[in-house]
Amino acid sequence: MRYRHLFGKTLRSTPQDVKSEGLSFLLRGGFIRPLGHGLYSYLPLGIKMVEKLRKIIREEMDRLGGQEVSVPLVNPADIWKRSGREHLIDRDMIRFSDRSGRRYVLSPSHEEAFVELARYGLRSYRDFPVLLFQFQRKFRDEERVRQGLVRLKEFEMKDAYSFHRSATALNNFFPKMFAAYERIFSRCGLDILTAESGVGYMRGEKAYEFLLPSDLGDDVVMSCPVCGYRANRHVARGRKQYSQGVPGRMEEVPTPGIQTIDGVSEFLGVQNSSLMKSIVYRTPDGYAMAVVRGDYDISEEKLSAYLGKPLIAFAGPSELTSLGLVPGCLGPLSAPSTLPVVVDDSVAGSVNLITGGGKPDTHILNCNFGRDFESEHVVDIAMIRKSDRCIQCGTPLEAVRAIELGNIFKLGDFYAKGMELVFREENGKRLYPHMGSYGIGIDRLLGAIAETKRDARGLLWPPSLAPYRFFLMGIGKGESVRREVEQLYASISEDTLIDDRSESPGVKFKDSELMGIPWRIVISASTLEDGRAELYDRRADRRRLVPLADIRSVVRALREES
Repeated sequence: MRYRHLFGKTLRSTPQDVKSEGLSFLLRGGFIRPLGHGLYSYLPLGIKMVEKLRKIIREEMDRLGGQEVSVPLVNPADIWKRSGREHLIDRDMIRFSDRSGRRYVLSPSHEEAFVELARYGLRSYRDFPVLLFQFQRKFRDEERVRQGLVRLKEFEMKDAYSFHRSATALNNFFPKMFAAYERIFSRCGLDILTAESGVGYMRGEKAYEFLLPSDLGDDVVMSCPVCGYRANRHVARGRKQYSQGVPGRMEEVPTPGIQTIDGVSEFLGVQNSSLMKSIVYRTPDGYAMAVVRGDYDISEEKLSAYLGKPLIAFAGPSELTSLGLVPGCLGPLSAPSTLPVVVDDSVAGSVNLITGGGKPDTHILNCNFGRDFESEHVVDIAMIRKSDRCIQCGTPLEAVRAIELGNIFKLGDFYAKGMELVFREENGKRLYPHMGSYGIGIDRLLGAIAETKRDARGLLWPPSLAPYRFFLMGIGKGESVRREVEQLYASISEDTLIDDRSESPGVKFKDSELMGIPWRIVISASTLEDGRAELYDRRADRRRLVPLADIRSVVRALREES
C-alpha cells in the first residue's frame, strides 16, 4: 500500500475529551474515527487489524470443531418473548415495527437466534454435540458509554454456542473452550485474569470472564494474593466483619427530610456500618425486599440467583406506596407479611443496627435480627469489599479494576426449555439440549491491545496483528534512492506500507512510530553508498544496518518468525 493512497491519515492532536492513551493513538494513527455517541467507524488500518483478530479467533474455534454461521442483527421480538428475556433487557434493547406491524428488536445478544437456527439445522439427538460461531454486530442502548472502544452502543462480537445432549457433556466441553480463550488472548499478547462472574441477563448456571487489569475498566475483580481465589465483585464471596455487643432497647428517632444512608449516618453521627440499607425490587412475579448493612452494596447478581428470578427494576415511589411502604424510610420492621425479605448475613450477624421506621422522617435505633424481626431468607447478597477476607484462606482480599474482554457461560437447558427446542432419544425420552455461550468483544479487544501495547511515541503492535509489518521509506530526492526503494517495494509489498509522500524524514518517522508498524526500512543516499539499508525494530527500539543484498531474506525471516 502506498501512503498517498491510504484512506485516513494520521492526526497531529487528540480530541480534548479523550482520556485513554490507547484510544488517542488509535484516533491519531488513523485506525478509527468517531461517528456519534458510542459509535465508531473503522478505517482501512483498523479493518486490517480486526481481520487479523478474527483470524486468530477463527483458528481456535476451528480447532474445537466449530462451524461458522451468521444470524441477523435484527431479530423478531417474538423469540425474545418465548425465551422470557425480553423484559430483562429493559431500555438497553431497541424495539421497532416494520411497515406491516411486525415487531422486531436490534439484538444485544444472539442466544435466541441460535436456538432457532439449531431448530432447523439439527435433525436428531445424533447430531450432538455441535459448536457454531459467528462474527456479528450487536446494539445495546448503553446509558453510559465510555473510554472509546471499551463500552459502545454498536459493537462486534464473536459469539459461539455449543449444544450438548446432557449437562455432563457440556461440563466436559467447557474446559476446552476455557483453554481456547486463554490461547486467543495469549496470541494477542495479553496477560489476562480469569475470574468467576455472574450470568446476568444471559441467565444459565455458571460463568467465567477473561479480563485485562486496567484503571480504565468498569469491572472489579476481588482477588486473593495467597490462594488465588478470584471472582467478579458482583459474585465474590468473603468473610465479613460483624459488629458485636449487647442488644439495646429499640427507640424511634426523628430524621426530618433525610432519606439516604449517608444522610442518616451524618445526622445521627454514626458510621454507615451501623445502619441497614433496604431496597425493594420488582421481579416477574412481584416484589422482594433486600436488606444489607449500610457499608455494603447489594449484589443484584447474588440476589437474583437466590430468588431464582431476574430483577427487573427498583420499585418506584408509587409502587412502594401500593405495598404500604414509605419511600426513604424502608426497613424490615415495616415490610408486609406478603413481601419476601432477603437479609444479608452482615445484618443477621450484627447488633444494634439503625433502620427505616416505616413512617415519614423516622428511623429506629437498636434493631436486631432474631429479636425484633425475622426472615427465613438469610443469605449472602452483599458485594464484598477489600476489607473483607478470602472465603477460602482468610487472607485480606485485593480489588483489581479490569476490562472484561470475553466470557463463557454454562446456559444449561434454560433456552431449550423456554423455547421448546426438544428432541427424542432412542428410548423416546424428551431431550432438551444443554447450551454453552462464549463471547469475545472484538472492539474491546482491539482497544485493550492498544492500551497495553504502546509507549510515549505511539503504538507497539505485535507483528501478527499489525496492519502492516514493514514501513518502507527513502531519504533524499535522488533518482538512485527512489529507484532502490521502488525495487525493494516491488518484492516485499505484501505487508508493507511505502511512504511515498513529499514530507520530511522526521514526519515520516513519527507517523510510522505512531501507527505502531513493527519494522521500518530506510534507504538513504548515505546508506546506499555503503550498499546497505537501515532496519529499525519498533518494539525493541533498535537500529541496524543490513546489506541491500540481504534485506529481502531478512524480511522473509522476520515474516516467518512472526
